[in-house]
Amino acid sequence: MDILHAAVLGILQGLTEILPISSSAHLILVPWLLGWPESGLTFDVGLHVGTLIALCVYFRRDIAYLLSDAVTGLREGFGSQTSRLPFYIIAGTVPAAIVGKTMEEPIEAFFRGSHTLIAVLLIAFGLLLALADTTGPKRWRMDRVDLRGALLIGLAQCLALVPGVSRSGITITAALFLGFTRDTAARFSFLLSLPIVAGAGILKMGELARHGIPAGELAPLLTGMATSAVSGYLGVALLLRLVQRYSLYPFVWYRLLAGGAVLAYLFTR
Repeated sequence: MDILHAAVLGILQGLTEILPISSSAHLILVPWLLGWPESGLTFDVGLHVGTLIALCVYFRRDIAYLLSDAVTGLREGFGSQTSRLPFYIIAGTVPAAIVGKTMEEPIEAFFRGSHTLIAVLLIAFGLLLALADTTGPKRWRMDRVDLRGALLIGLAQCLALVPGVSRSGITITAALFLGFTRDTAARFSFLLSLPIVAGAGILKMGELARHGIPAGELAPLLTGMATSAVSGYLGVALLLRLVQRYSLYPFVWYRLLAGGAVLAYLFTR
C-alpha cells in the first residue's frame, strides 16, 4: 500500500465510521472497484486508532463527565440518572463485544466477496434509517436513557459487524425507534461506540505487537491514522450539526445511490 492509498482509505474510514453509511462496506467496495490491494493488519490498526483519537478529542468533555459521574455513583450510590449513565453505556457495549469477539472473523470472511449483498444491505438499512427518522417520536433526551434502552441499542449494534449496516447507522436507527431525538440518538451512538472502537484497537495493537510492523508499512500506518483522525473529527461535527438542524435523509439518499450504483455496475459489467 502506498501513501496515496493510505490517505484515501484513512479519509474513508474516518468519515464512514462516523457517518451512518458503513465504513466496512466502503473499505471493501472502494479498493475492489479501484483494484487496490487489501489493507492488512498494520493498516487496520492505524485506522482504528485514528478513529478512536477523533472520538476522544471531540467528546473529551463528555468522557470527563462520564468518568466523574461513574466515580460519584460508586462512592455515593446511583440515585441520579447521570451517575447511572456510564454503566448503561458499559451494559450496552457488552452484547456487541461478545458477538464481535466470537463472530467478527467469520462474518468478515463471508461478506468480503459478497459485493451484491453489501450493496443490498446499504440500501435496506438506509430505508430502515429513513423509516426511523420519519416515524420516531423524537421526544426523549439523554436524561431518559435507561438500562432497557441502552441494552436494546447495544443489541442493535451487534448488526454493525455486517458490512453495509453501519455501527452509527443502526444504533441511531434503534434510538430513534425508541423515541429519542436525533441529536440524542447520534450522541449516545458515539458514546456507545467508544468502548467498542477502543477495544478493537487494543486487540489489533496486541496482534501487531506480536507480529511486528512489516518493512515499509510504518508510513502508510501513520498516514492512515492521521487522515482517519482528522476526517473522523470532521465527520462527528458534520453529523451532529445536520441532525440538530435538518434530518438524516442526506445519508439515506447517499446509501440508496451508492448501493444502486454498485448493483448497476455488477449487473452491467
